[in-house]
Amino acid sequence: MTTPVPPARLLHLHSSFSLGGKEARAVRLMNLMGPRASHVILSAVPDALGAQGAIDPGIDVHFPADAPPLHGKPGPARYRDLARYMQQFDLVLSYNWGSMDGVMAHRIFAPFHALPPLIHHEDGFNEDESVKRNRKRNAFRRLALPTADALVVPSVMLERIAAEEWGAGRRTRLIRNGIDVAAYTGGPDLPIPGLERRDGDVVIGTVAGLRKVKDLPRLVRAVATLSRNVRLVIVGEGAERDAIAAAAAACGMADRLVMPGFMTEPARWIGHFDLLALSSRSEQAPIAVIEAMAAGLPVVSPDVGDVAAMVSEENRRFVAPNEVGFRAALAELASDAALRARIGAANRRVAAGCFDESTMVAAYENLYGQALAGRRLFSGE
Repeated sequence: MTTPVPPARLLHLHSSFSLGGKEARAVRLMNLMGPRASHVILSAVPDALGAQGAIDPGIDVHFPADAPPLHGKPGPARYRDLARYMQQFDLVLSYNWGSMDGVMAHRIFAPFHALPPLIHHEDGFNEDESVKRNRKRNAFRRLALPTADALVVPSVMLERIAAEEWGAGRRTRLIRNGIDVAAYTGGPDLPIPGLERRDGDVVIGTVAGLRKVKDLPRLVRAVATLSRNVRLVIVGEGAERDAIAAAAAACGMADRLVMPGFMTEPARWIGHFDLLALSSRSEQAPIAVIEAMAAGLPVVSPDVGDVAAMVSEENRRFVAPNEVGFRAALAELASDAALRARIGAANRRVAAGCFDESTMVAAYENLYGQALAGRRLFSGE
């Protein structure tokens, strides 16, 4: 008789747990693990827990109020408390700069205590590091990462940064983001609150946390120059909501802007867009781009991160090197439905061939399984 394998105990250290790209991926992996794992989630921003609602009801997950904080003044006592807390888990998963105190605690105390393996994930930067990384933070990363089993990145650009700036080339693993592409083929069946389509409307949409690095007022200003049948939908929540609304009012296009807030299940509503537009100062491998491609949409974006390499060859000229090109790309696609359909079809083929979640899940299965001595988390005992 086979002895049941107890659930793996996973500790997740998040910079924040507001639902964005990294949180959506983490939640998807948690949901796929099902009963094979239990989870404890700490957020460096304790009130930023918006992604909690996307976790399946049957998942064993806890958000303890009495855990050591991830934020605060660095120091031996804090790091000791974090390291002691880690000892009750089988694997620690840390995410982005906001979790780096946890990584440093592991670095300092792993030689002296039986700490579980740690895998760090980096998905990108806020506006303060969008062009050039902070020198002190780079030094901190170099000091903290040596005891991590692996550093996971979703883009070639981050893979290069990890090697050249953080000295982590040998530990870095490139795992591209993926989604359930098949779920996007049926078209939208869920309305977007506040969006009532009129004959002749063209809907430019974006999906993003409303943060400064996304530079959404830039997108508002660009759409304001287009004809009045072009509307803009910004799906997401965040601190920049008022600034975006103010930019729309200043441009005289408040009546063409819809901000429904955060929405789950993008496969059910992203097809209401006619094209996806990004305006970010910094990206890596945005999940929103993959979602749009899977839904058969063209993408307009600044030339940031891996976006140009992600989209189809037909779409690449709409990944613009400057503001003039960005506005011209929006105008051309907004005015040509046949072109949008042609590029969208090409993007859907690329999404199916390169970004299906089965490839991503297999890579994480292998990586996490190695750290857990071969244990299977996603597909069988």
